Amino acid sequence: MNWDSAIDSGPVPEDGAEFDAIVVGGGPGGSAAAAFLAMKGAKVLLLEKATYPRDKTCGDAVGGKSLKHVEELGVKGILEETPHFRVDGIIFGAPNGKEVRIALPEEEVELREAGYSLPRKQFDTLLFRNANEKVLDAGGAVVQGFIVKKVHVSEGAVTGVSGIYEKQDYHFTAPLTIGAAGYTCPVAKAITSHHGEPMIDKDHYCGAYREYWTGVKGCEDWKGAIEIHFIDGVIPGYFWIFPVGNGVVNVGVGMVLTEMDKQKTKLRALQEWVIKEDPKFSKRFADAQMVKKSGKGWQLPFGSPRKKAPSFQPRRCAMAGAICVGDAASLVDPFTGEGIGNALLSAKLATDLFDLEKHRDGFPSETADDYQYKLWEELSAELTNSYKLQRLVKRKWLMNFFIGKAVKKEELQRALTDMIASKEAQGQFHSKWWMVKTLLF
Repeated sequence: MNWDSAIDSGPVPEDGAEFDAIVVGGGPGGSAAAAFLAMKGAKVLLLEKATYPRDKTCGDAVGGKSLKHVEELGVKGILEETPHFRVDGIIFGAPNGKEVRIALPEEEVELREAGYSLPRKQFDTLLFRNANEKVLDAGGAVVQGFIVKKVHVSEGAVTGVSGIYEKQDYHFTAPLTIGAAGYTCPVAKAITSHHGEPMIDKDHYCGAYREYWTGVKGCEDWKGAIEIHFIDGVIPGYFWIFPVGNGVVNVGVGMVLTEMDKQKTKLRALQEWVIKEDPKFSKRFADAQMVKKSGKGWQLPFGSPRKKAPSFQPRRCAMAGAICVGDAASLVDPFTGEGIGNALLSAKLATDLFDLEKHRDGFPSETADDYQYKLWEELSAELTNSYKLQRLVKRKWLMNFFIGKAVKKEELQRALTDMIASKEAQGQFHSKWWMVKTLLF
């Protein structure tokens, strides 16, 4: 596939056009939501501010949980045929330099169900092309280069959006509007503002910075591990190395916003320090070259539980007439930073709740509440556990101790493999007795 070829989305609908659903944002969550709705026969309007193909700042890892949704959307076979790095494990590095490699389940790796790492330009374009085709076939419309300026709320319900395309104003309406436009999503802003609740909580938002490199030692193959390192000097943040194939590596650093403010941290400078000055990584990057103009920063809204959430966990992300998915719903894993899997899962949950006939005259607040309850029921154990691990990282001695034990104890390695691969297996990490027994005996 030519990743640089333009995607023809057809004509722009007339101003004032009505749809069964509007999706704001054409990334993985938005493309999946639009495709799922179109597969149900809905007339969908998909609005994307960029023009595909486009780059997306991210770590580029696609976890195993994403793949069942990718398969349901009908693009898993195409994804497997595109160039990608097959992930078979995760390397965690401690502040003292020790590393443990957690293998992903062999069977899942062989069946290509464990996870991939590939540039978002490829992955997102693949999903957007699929959504574009399905939406147009179902009688809907797709508009690239559309900037949403206002989300309309009437009598307590979102009724549609207004925006600009090629300097012209447009207003579209629908009983359901899905927000999938990332951490600055206008639909998320409208929902939280309508209910007087905060959209951004710096304790649960992460700043991140990413570059692409070639020639990094240990990253030459098309199959292997992705790496997350908790380095003395970077903690409470972390440094990652995610190969994406053909010798290209996604290299980045992330830190919670409140910690960045405390330390007055500049992520780009921090990453440069790691690459040039850290004894271990300076050797690996000695002959490496950064891909020009590949350095970009962005924010990750974590799905970690709030101590005193005003209403719903992790934050309010739905109301009458509107639902948010993915980053717009603050669903990024607070330990690994992975967000694609939860974006696709939330898109599936949201579209399953939408009934084309029942909700033709409006998407009720009761169903919006059902979405938020179902979403947290599905993700609470996983996100809560990841938040505990994120907090553990702040204590360098504890992280050194934990990874030191994991290096020596196969039982702990197997448990970590299960935790990464299976939501059901994460329950043992909530047991203090299990942790004490495994770590100390």
